Amino acid sequence: MQTWQITFVDDHGETAVREFNCEQKPSLEDAAHLIRSSVVPVAAELDLNDYDGRESEPTVKILKDQNSIQILDISPAA
Repeated sequence: MQTWQITFVDDHGETAVREFNCEQKPSLEDAAHLIRSSVVPVAAELDLNDYDGRESEPTVKILKDQNSIQILDISPAA
């Protein structure tokens, strides 16, 4: 399993990096799920069904709109 670094702007406007183990490079939506579960674990339990079919990347949108978190980069850990 490979380690991936996800770089993002957190809710304080600061750049942060988290590492996660995944078989392959996570998509932007997968990365948003990983970040959401580690940064805002309570929100990770919320159901996003109301966005199902209306948004191509609902977790990315929720992180940005409600938590001011924006993913900048997904890269292999060195």
